[in-house]
Amino acid sequence: MSAMKKKKIITYKTWINLYFIIMSVTFILPFLLIVTASLTSEDVLVKEGFKIIPPFIDLTGYKFVFRNSSEIVRAYVVTTFQAFFGTFLSVLVMTLCAYPLSRKDFKFRKPISFFVFFTMLFNGGLIPTYLLNYKYLHLGNTIWIYILPTLCSAFYIIIFRTFFQGLPISLVESAKLDGASEIRIFFQIILPLSKPVLATVALLTLLTKWNDWYTSLIYITDSKLYTLQYLLKRILQEVEFLRLMANNTPAGIDINFVEDTPVETLKFAMCIIAAGPMLLVFPFFQKYFAKGLTVGSVKG
Repeated sequence: MSAMKKKKIITYKTWINLYFIIMSVTFILPFLLIVTASLTSEDVLVKEGFKIIPPFIDLTGYKFVFRNSSEIVRAYVVTTFQAFFGTFLSVLVMTLCAYPLSRKDFKFRKPISFFVFFTMLFNGGLIPTYLLNYKYLHLGNTIWIYILPTLCSAFYIIIFRTFFQGLPISLVESAKLDGASEIRIFFQIILPLSKPVLATVALLTLLTKWNDWYTSLIYITDSKLYTLQYLLKRILQEVEFLRLMANNTPAGIDINFVEDTPVETLKFAMCIIAAGPMLLVFPFFQKYFAKGLTVGSVKG
């Protein structure tokens, strides 16, 4: 290799590395500002704006969120259970549905595949779905409202089916010659080879369930079953309502307790409280996530 060609390669790699360094800083900086803003006092944040290093640590926002710690802990438990257990059940059911559809010797492969795809085009609508879940299935005010209605995703079933179709059929045939049953083939051969797609779908499903607040808004009236996201949303709404009432309060009425309530720092503290667990979970999926992103990009 000539010296000129080596120089071009080094220059190219330098620019690529510089580009990714800039992109990394671009993604990390907003998160760093959110962390520091949550640790900044309300007055400093409002008057001086964002700072990478706060002048002093102030935990007022976190103290206000955890003023009733039992509610937060309960919401964490509910959210963790419905997110992780719901994700486990969803991935299990979707893979069990997708595997037969990936087998060409399955008699009803085409009509069931069409039925799965058809559900991606239309849905029952908001009101019929509400009536079905609340009136007929009696899932309102139960933990199962977070899990059962979203147990299957047609899109993820198709993703699983596409990945399974890419696995060598010779593995299945060899296992059958050795006397393995379909259940054993699925759990001991197919699933271990599908870690990239399993991790990708599991992570995306987990994030969706963890960030769910809409289900609590529509179906839950029992505060013991609120998810973390919905509880934080209610706390923020209460603070904003108090501030609004304080601005319209006649003179002579003591409103110091409202003026001392944080608003801006509270928002950033809530971001950290809500996103923190997912930031801890992501590294465990990262190994397989990059591989799983290309699933279905070649073979349809």
